[in-house]
Amino acid sequence: QVQLTESGGGLVQPGASLRLSCTASAYGFALPVLAWYRQTPGKEREMIAAFTLGGNTYLLESLKGRFTVSRDRDTIYLQMNGLKLEDTAVYYCAGNDKDYSLNYANHWGQGTQVTVSS
Repeated sequence: QVQLTESGGGLVQPGASLRLSCTASAYGFALPVLAWYRQTPGKEREMIAAFTLGGNTYLLESLKGRFTVSRDRDTIYLQMNGLKLEDTAVYYCAGNDKDYSLNYANHWGQGTQVTVSS
C-alpha cells in the first residue's frame, strides 16, 4: 500500500512563500515519479510539477520563476514564492509506481489547501 502524506499548506498574503512537502511510504520502494497537481473549484486537476528518480523534472511553464520542485528520494517538495491570488487551490501530491511517465499517477495524497488572500 502506497501512502502519500502532504504538509505545508495554509493561508498567506500575496507575495508570501510556502513550501509544500509530500512523503511517500511504499515499504522501502521509491516511486519512480512523484508529482504535484492542483485544482480549483470548477476546474480540472492539473499537473504543475514532477520529479523522477532519474532526476527528470517538469514544472508548468507559467510557474517558472516563482515555483521550484525538488526531491529527496521519498519526499517531493514544492517551494512557492511570490504567491498570487490565482495560486489558491487544493494541492495534491501524486505518485506513479508503474513507470517513469510524468503525466500518469496512480496514487494520491489527501490534498492540502493553499489560500492566498489579502
